[in-house]
Amino acid sequence: MSYCLRIADIPTTERPRERLLAQGAKNLATAELIAILLGTGQGPGKLSAVGLGQYILQELSQDQRDPLEVLRDINPQELMKIPGVGPAKATTILAAVELGKRAFQSRPIERTPIDSPTAAAAALSHELMWQSQERFAVLLLDVKNCLIGTQVITIGTATETLAHPREIFRQVIRQGATRVIVAHNHPTGNVEPSPEDIALTEQLMKGAQFLSIPLLDHLILGNGNHQSLRQTTTLWDEYPQGD
Repeated sequence: MSYCLRIADIPTTERPRERLLAQGAKNLATAELIAILLGTGQGPGKLSAVGLGQYILQELSQDQRDPLEVLRDINPQELMKIPGVGPAKATTILAAVELGKRAFQSRPIERTPIDSPTAAAAALSHELMWQSQERFAVLLLDVKNCLIGTQVITIGTATETLAHPREIFRQVIRQGATRVIVAHNHPTGNVEPSPEDIALTEQLMKGAQFLSIPLLDHLILGNGNHQSLRQTTTLWDEYPQGD
């Protein structure tokens, strides 16, 4: 006979809801966060809510992918195939996932100062972060590095996109921007720059020097992460932008 620990059997200070209130959501394990959404357990062996959360994560990792990556794109029917997950639990989980996406992708207000790679990535997350195809976009800035707008320049395949410096700077000049940050996404989630990314950045920096429109950074985004080429390469030492 197996014994399954219930949340009621856990000391009050160790229960997910109580821990969230006392320590904040970021200190909870993923299974505990799911347990709060589930409210109750069930499934194989009548698991506790935490146990069911752990079981769901195990089931989502069957194809060797990160279970959170699977959860971002799963539909209700697929989620309800997991024992213990009915319509109510599935819709609650998916609503939370969608709310998280929307909060992460919320658009900044124009004239917002863009003063860090994190701020730039947040401004472009709606266009780039969770896309299944590569996209190349620009952040258009004024002389004080405040946001004028964003523009997607090209959309490619699932593995590559093409962006020509001529098209990029045409949009920058058309919108009256005096500074620019470029960015593209890697649908795989790997934000390491490819040789092609480095080569394009060099071309853009030479063009920016010629036009006297400083290129402040080139960001790579993917699945919640981002990387700044300005912070991780020596290109800005080789091609000073006068910013």
